[in-house]
Amino acid sequence: MSKKYKIVVFSDLKKSLGNTLKSTLSLAKMLNGEIAIFHVKKATEVVTEDSHLSAIRSLNSEYRDMDNDINSIVTTYSKDFGVPLTYSCTIGNLKNEIANYIEKEKPDFIVLGKRKSKVFNILGDNLIPFVLKKHNGPVFLSDENQVLNIDKDLSLGVLSGDEETSIASLTENLLLHSQKPLKSFRILKNADTSDKTKVSKERKEIEFVFDSNDNSIKNISNYVAINNINLLCINRSQNKGDAKNKSLSMPTNINDIINNLNVPLILMGQTNYTL
Repeated sequence: MSKKYKIVVFSDLKKSLGNTLKSTLSLAKMLNGEIAIFHVKKATEVVTEDSHLSAIRSLNSEYRDMDNDINSIVTTYSKDFGVPLTYSCTIGNLKNEIANYIEKEKPDFIVLGKRKSKVFNILGDNLIPFVLKKHNGPVFLSDENQVLNIDKDLSLGVLSGDEETSIASLTENLLLHSQKPLKSFRILKNADTSDKTKVSKERKEIEFVFDSNDNSIKNISNYVAINNINLLCINRSQNKGDAKNKSLSMPTNINDIINNLNVPLILMGQTNYTL
């Protein structure tokens, strides 16, 4: 993997950004990536005066503060981890600025921090579903408590739906950093629960099969914890089926996934995305 893959962290400058960056640095080392931080501040949070001159002063002052804050973070983590980081920031409409960044920079990976207290409101305005619609490549959701650490042996899991059986090349690349068997979780309609666990010797894979119901994600969460999985890849597909049969499609089921899976997540690309 000689190419440098572009990883962008959409930042809200909260306390959890430190853990998000630590997890992202591990991801970058595994995938030979370079990291950029992009922070957007809503103009409505900065400009509170009617005066045009006062508004300009407020915007300039806020921009300087943002730039100083991010520069301090970037300098600290670049020095501590020996990985160069770049950054940029702006003030404006959150979704418009994010969409423009994706269109212009075309990142390979997008990183967002997930916090259960604000599901569907990370960085405000339902950003996760919005990013999933704008970006066809992988989206990495870091966990504020469970930090992805490359110095520890990677324990990788994959969550797939009924018709999704192939292992993406991205997953294969991540497996190069793991000595443990891949844990594969599948949700099937009318699954035979008596044959819940299968072991594949060819690829050192252990497969867990779950029947599709309202408790599927919660049950998988328990198995993820029991097997000490510290990174879970989720095959991302277009919505299929009807309202009575929930799928793993994003963003349809992202609420359940974020609420119940307490590990860093990679929502795989919608197409055959290759790293």
